[in-house]
Amino acid sequence: MKKYLGPLMLLSAAFIWGSSFIVMKNAVDFLTPSVLLFVRFFLASVILSIMFYKPLKQVTKENIKGGFICGTCLFIAYYVQTKGLALTTPGKNAFLTAVYCAIVPFLIWFFEKKRPDSYHFIAAFLCIIGIGFVSLDDQLSMNLGDLLTLIGGFFYALQIIFIKKFSHQCDGRAFTVIQFYASTICSFVIALCFEDLTIISQIKSDIFFQLFYLAFFATGLCMLFQTVGQQMTSECNASILLSLESVFGVLFSVLFYKEVLTLKIVIGFI
Repeated sequence: MKKYLGPLMLLSAAFIWGSSFIVMKNAVDFLTPSVLLFVRFFLASVILSIMFYKPLKQVTKENIKGGFICGTCLFIAYYVQTKGLALTTPGKNAFLTAVYCAIVPFLIWFFEKKRPDSYHFIAAFLCIIGIGFVSLDDQLSMNLGDLLTLIGGFFYALQIIFIKKFSHQCDGRAFTVIQFYASTICSFVIALCFEDLTIISQIKSDIFFQLFYLAFFATGLCMLFQTVGQQMTSECNASILLSLESVFGVLFSVLFYKEVLTLKIVIGFI
């Protein structure tokens, strides 16, 4: 049962994350990136701290250190991805984020000296071609939103590697909460220094549900599924399953955001 539970949790996280691109696109039209992430991570931290206060009492200094490293990578990934989403479509944002699937094996090579096999190199090459079809215009230039999304994908890959490295001796539920604490602090500091935190008091009632969905389902539940699920499977398998987020993201974007897919973009997805 445990053999299938991990992949199922990762697949569920990918599905929910895929749906969140539409919700986040609407929220980011009102809230600035760091303020949105602060609200998102703060609410998730509060909810999960209440739910898992017992496991949290067992964490060690090493768990906290590892959780803060993962949480910082998570914040950077979300921040640049959210900035990118404001400048591109939800479907392209979802697809380009999934570049981490091709990056993870090479980061394992860098950190653990495990050389990727020929299939990884072929997959990475195909991924680059796909990104070109999706992102490059007729003048072979990429817009800033697409570039930021790709950078976010790199930090998601780092987070996947670090979760596997630092969470194996910690309760997955507690480790998830620690990551959220770190991300909350990072987003608060960036919002305080570069954005207007007072905009929180101006949040309209019609996006309350969107913020709750992002905080509880797309952040708290999904990260819990990712952390616990990764403890039951390898980094490479986890990245493949999580990359299905891009498939669901494009599907939801076409169905609900009315995104139009050109032949060039469809070829890139394939």
